Amino acid sequence: MHKVSRSHWIRRSAALLALAIVSMVQLPAKAQGTSPAPNVQSAPVQIHALKITLLSTMLVGSTTGLGEWGFSALIEADGHRVLLDTGAHPDTVLQNARDLKIDLSDVREVILTHNHWDHVSGLMTLRKEMMKKNPSALSVVHIARGIFYSRPAPEGEDNKMIALKKEYEATGGKFVEHTESAEVFPGAWLTGPVPRKYPERNWSVSGKVQTPAGLVEDTIPEDQSLVLNTPDGLVVVTGCGHAGIINILTFARQEFPNEPVEAVIGGLHLFPATDEQLDWTADRMKEFKVANLMGAHCTGIEAVYHIRERLGMPRASAVVGSVGSSFVLGEGMHPGPLAK
Repeated sequence: MHKVSRSHWIRRSAALLALAIVSMVQLPAKAQGTSPAPNVQSAPVQIHALKITLLSTMLVGSTTGLGEWGFSALIEADGHRVLLDTGAHPDTVLQNARDLKIDLSDVREVILTHNHWDHVSGLMTLRKEMMKKNPSALSVVHIARGIFYSRPAPEGEDNKMIALKKEYEATGGKFVEHTESAEVFPGAWLTGPVPRKYPERNWSVSGKVQTPAGLVEDTIPEDQSLVLNTPDGLVVVTGCGHAGIINILTFARQEFPNEPVEAVIGGLHLFPATDEQLDWTADRMKEFKVANLMGAHCTGIEAVYHIRERLGMPRASAVVGSVGSSFVLGEGMHPGPLAK
């Protein structure tokens, strides 16, 4: 009888303890008069202050700067500063930044859109020069998977990023590899490798790339772009847009459904495109409600004008980018005297 009572007491005590624990867990929600909040993703962060300045492209739009077949842009967004690509010659971006009185020593992060020499050649010059003032300057580089894949050519290795990796890491710099989209800072979304839904084929090389699947045509699989979410819409910055600008915008819309595109800035690799290809591209851009276009680098001068006419965009909203050209959220394009 004593054993039964003791067992009964133990079971009763355990039940009371469990009930007390459950009550303690549920108490905060009941105390507030609400049920526990469902797991709902909060609205994406928006950038309210944004300026994008071109530091490398073919055209020089004023008496300041050096033009080259290359690309680089400084993104300044809500206090964050990021350099996208580093130009074709080792010292072009460094010199252009000095001429424009832009200090890059407090820029910690770099985005390299792909492996081509006209986008990566200024990295080491900038890193070494800015380190003199700030050891952490340009110390983190965001790249997408595929940028270090071997590009064999008759004369040897054709991917400069393989050698550049060792040289850059020797300075204490770090590469951050992305296999998918990622947030670089609040409101700034890096696409990573972009799915190729449409056959835009925005590349002109005929080389091969050594991938895990074997040696295949080099479609520049690592090509990535930066998407900035603002109250006016998305601002998309591309290096060459080898993934295809429509593929890029389609991918961005999956992350930001129904958002209009306030601006597309950078290289779109449309200079060899036919009128039919440009018409198709412009018609798709219209569907995304692209309000501003700064076509720089490999976009092509005629391509910018063709798209502008096809979309019925005003002259001030569709411009050829030049060194020192900028886009400012709420103000629009500042293309420079020659590029107006």
